[in-house]
Amino acid sequence: MELPPEIKGRWKAGVLLKRDVLSTVERGRFVTDAGEVEAVLRRIDQVPWWSFVLAYHLFGRERRALTAVGALGIAPPLCFAGNRVLVRGWIEGVALHLAKPHGDRAYFRSAKAVLRKLHRAGICHNDLAKEQNWLRSSDGRAYVTDFQLAIRFKRRNRLFRIAAYEDLRHLLKHKIRYAPEAISAAERRVLARKSLFTRLWMATGKRVYQWVTRDILRFTDREGGGPRLVYDAPRIAAQLRTHPQVREVAIVAYPDRRAGIGLYAFVEGSPALSERVLRDFMAGQDSPKPPEHLQVAEELPRRPTGEIRNEILQLVAMNQVDLIDPLIATDRERALIQRILADRRNLRDRFAF
Repeated sequence: MELPPEIKGRWKAGVLLKRDVLSTVERGRFVTDAGEVEAVLRRIDQVPWWSFVLAYHLFGRERRALTAVGALGIAPPLCFAGNRVLVRGWIEGVALHLAKPHGDRAYFRSAKAVLRKLHRAGICHNDLAKEQNWLRSSDGRAYVTDFQLAIRFKRRNRLFRIAAYEDLRHLLKHKIRYAPEAISAAERRVLARKSLFTRLWMATGKRVYQWVTRDILRFTDREGGGPRLVYDAPRIAAQLRTHPQVREVAIVAYPDRRAGIGLYAFVEGSPALSERVLRDFMAGQDSPKPPEHLQVAEELPRRPTGEIRNEILQLVAMNQVDLIDPLIATDRERALIQRILADRRNLRDRFAF
C-alpha cells in the first residue's frame, strides 16, 4: 500500500492492526525530530467514498483531542497530523480486558487522575466503556487511547459536565468489576445514576447506532478480533474438540502483517498430539479457513476457577511477551508459561520493524 506523500521516507510499516471502512491502522516506526520511535499510523486516504465524510469527521476528532492531550502523559503523544494521516506514539502496555487488574487499587487511582487531566484540558473521551481503550503500562499506570469519539469543549458548559460524568461512570464500571472492594459510597451513587442524556441514548440512538454499525457497516469487532474471531473461531474450536486427544481449545486473534487479523489456536492435549496431526484432522472436514498458528501444549494456564487465561495467551499470540510477567500469579504458572513461550509460533510480527 503506497504511503501518503507527506510521510514518505519517515514511516516504516510493521504490523497491520485494523482495516475497516473508517480507517486503516498500522503499527510501525516513525522518524521524528528526536529520532525514530515506535508509533501507530491512522490513515483515511483509502476509505470508500461512501464512508469518507464520517471517517473524516472521526479523524478530525482524534486529531483535535491528541493535539490537546498528547503531551500530558495520559495518552499517546501526537507525532504527526496531516489532512488524512495521523501518527501517534506507541504506549507499551496491555489493554484492560487483557490486564484484568483484579484488586489493583493503584491502577484505578491512576485512571482517575488520567480523567482529571483529560477533563481539565477540556476533552471528554466518550468511549471509555470499551476496556480496550484503557491501557495498563508495564509500571502499572493507566493510559487512554482511541479518541475518535472525543469532543474538545471550549467551555465547561452543561454538555461538557454530562459527558465528563459519563466518562467517570464508565471508569467506575470497570473499577467495580475488577476492584469492587475499593468502590466508595460516593462512587456507588455515580454508578447507580445514569444521566438523562444516556438514558435517552440507550432508549433511542443506541439502537440506530447498533443497526448502522452491525447491519450496514458490518462491524463485528470483539476486543479487536473482528469477524473471524466472532464467526470462525467458535467453529474451529468445536471441530478441534472432537479430536479424541484434545482436552480444551482457546483461540485468540492477533494483528497479522499479511492477513490483517490472524487466529492463533492453543490446544491442550496429550503429549503425542502434534500440530500436523490436528491440521490434517481439520483438512478432512468442512470448516472455515484454518488458524494461521496452531500450538499444542500439555496444559494451558488457568485461573483457580478453571477458566483459561486468554489474556496471557493473547499476549503470546501478539508476541508481546515482555508484558506477561506482571500477570503471572504463581511459580507453577510461570514455569507453564515458559514452556508455552519456548514453543510459540508467531515469531515474526513483533520484530518485523
